Amino acid sequence: MKVKTVLMAILVGVAALDVAAPALAKDGDKLVRGTCTAASTAKLKLSEEDGRIEVEFEVDQNRTGVRWQVVLRRPNVVLVRTTRVTRAPSGSFEIRRVVADLAGTDRITARATSPSGEVCRATATF
Repeated sequence: MKVKTVLMAILVGVAALDVAAPALAKDGDKLVRGTCTAASTAKLKLSEEDGRIEVEFEVDQNRTGVRWQVVLRRPNVVLVRTTRVTRAPSGSFEIRRVVADLAGTDRITARATSPSGEVCRATATF
């Protein structure tokens, strides 16, 4: 019974953190939840930084030491292709880049692939 109570408390705490996450975005930021083909979660945030666009992509797998292949792109243009490793304590990674703010609407797509084949994607316009 104690294990069940502890697990429920952990789940409630995690859910509270998940609900609070959008509050981290300031006015004018664009924060979107991504989709993952397994149990991981993904978020993409775009914000203005000195006339450019700050791109932050986070994947949370709840497992440390996993190498993910990550690609940030605009339509037809790869902005970043890199590898990130999930780290303690949360088993997540984040990639941050500042890119040019092009005329009109900017569409940024993030994709991360794990060694197991799980894929996380998120797209946002700014």
